[in-house]
Amino acid sequence: MEIRVWDYLREYEKEKKEIHSAIEKVLSSGRLILGESVKNFEEAFAGYCGVKFGVGVNSGTDALFLGLKALGVGAGDEVITVANTAVPTVSAIVATGARPVFVDINPSTYLMDTSLIDSVITENTKCILPVHLYGQCVDMKSVNDIASANNLKVIEDCAQSHGALFNGQKAGSMSDLAAFSFYPTKVLGGFGDGGMIITSAENLYAKLRRLRFYGMEKTYYSEEPGYNSRLDELQAEILLRKLSHIDEYIARRKELAGQYNRLLVTTSLTLPKTIPGNEHVYHLYVCRHPERDEIISRLQINNIFVNINYPWPIHTMRGYTYLGYREGDLPHTEKAANEIFNLPMYPSLTDDEQKIVIAELCEILEDID
Repeated sequence: MEIRVWDYLREYEKEKKEIHSAIEKVLSSGRLILGESVKNFEEAFAGYCGVKFGVGVNSGTDALFLGLKALGVGAGDEVITVANTAVPTVSAIVATGARPVFVDINPSTYLMDTSLIDSVITENTKCILPVHLYGQCVDMKSVNDIASANNLKVIEDCAQSHGALFNGQKAGSMSDLAAFSFYPTKVLGGFGDGGMIITSAENLYAKLRRLRFYGMEKTYYSEEPGYNSRLDELQAEILLRKLSHIDEYIARRKELAGQYNRLLVTTSLTLPKTIPGNEHVYHLYVCRHPERDEIISRLQINNIFVNINYPWPIHTMRGYTYLGYREGDLPHTEKAANEIFNLPMYPSLTDDEQKIVIAELCEILEDID
């Protein structure tokens, strides 16, 4: 029996009729690009997040890139973020011509240490880009207070935090704009790539709609330089159907996390910590151990597959050596990267499968310790 860190096949079987109905609706509509399905999903998802507008784009990466462009970020600017994130967070900044500036993380939550932001602000700083990692939100009150005091823009990276709450506010509703990914593994995932930018600012909404479609408001006439980045009708209609299940997905993730917490609390693992006031949606269940690599190898021998998000901090990667960072510059980020790993976490993981994971993990830990 193989237990994967993520799988969608059971969920697909359960929702197959809805998904096939969505596909049939789009293919029979006569409109395959930027039609009613995209419009309806944009409105529904923005409403779910508690903002006014949504702009569907072709990936979470483009959501970040176009969001930064809409905020006026470009060559010579600096954007403050973290290095323990997916490469797209940083590649989107670089694609605008701006320079990413990293701060270290809180070692307990792996989220941006907001107390360090002031120390890296310069005259070139344009934007703060907090990453709501693993399913819970950064302290957005601190981020917004710093941004307000320094006249900076804020864009939330919400690729891993659909439905998460910070002091009662949904992820994505606490900044100038926010970027989401609908990559298949996400809390709300499609059957391919997709992304969305959400905002309550009407001027940003209008600009983002132009940016995703060659800078056009009318076909064949460009108002400003733009790009081709459109969420397609098929993904939008599928995601619209799946949005009706998102609270079920989150509830199951919390249930699984609670079971991990209860049965692993007495082990030598460091378990996820939720910030007071946060509601964690457990996109990933990330634990930590100094013998991480041995644990992973032994789990794999028993057909249990886990993952590491992320094993290499971006500031240590060859592709970003030009930024001038060295190992040791972000000590908490670097230490965590050597010890973290995430256990199987998806709504269709069964209780029996989770019990097997826990039992094997406990046996390995007893042997190692």
